[in-house]
Amino acid sequence: MKKRKEFVDDGRVIAPMNVEGMPWHGAVLTESPQGTAQLEKHQVRYVIWGAMGAALTVAGVLSAGIILFVLFCTNVWLK
Repeated sequence: MKKRKEFVDDGRVIAPMNVEGMPWHGAVLTESPQGTAQLEKHQVRYVIWGAMGAALTVAGVLSAGIILFVLFCTNVWLK
């Protein structure tokens, strides 16, 4: 069996992705000091409420679809 060489990044750019017309063209991207953005408490609360609202909406639509399908099957299709 052939052993693979360990990959070492030498820093060369094979295909540059900084293309004209893209939003990041010419922009210098920097990270925050800790690497992630810190949200305030009210922003976290809005994110959680938004995620819960989206999840409950999807669950409600799927549940309503299943209930309507069962009602259709029992009252119309299988009579």
